[in-house]
Amino acid sequence: QVQLVESGGGLVQAGGSLRLSCAASRSQMVYAMGWYRQGPGHKREMVAEITKSSGTIYAEHVKGRFTISTNNAKNAVYLQMNNLKPEDTAVYYCNARAGMMGTNYWGQGTQVTVSS
Repeated sequence: QVQLVESGGGLVQAGGSLRLSCAASRSQMVYAMGWYRQGPGHKREMVAEITKSSGTIYAEHVKGRFTISTNNAKNAVYLQMNNLKPEDTAVYYCNARAGMMGTNYWGQGTQVTVSS
């Protein structure tokens, strides 16, 4: 099991910035960590991900605005979000994939609301 605890969501005006943090309970057998989001009436989608095999991946609509990073000593992953837009409003979920079966683990979600 990998437990994920997120923090950092909130309300911000368009053009503003937020930083999300996610701490994992362990790093053994974790080979990918990232952020997904689910907006109202939308399916959950990948925002950014770091994998040991493929490096860093971003969704097209956040490239140049969002930056994902990790702190291996703290088993943590971060998402710096700049130039936020109202369409970025969503619940953001931390994700980790671990083990031989590639099991997905999810955080509880943190709300990000961008006002226009």
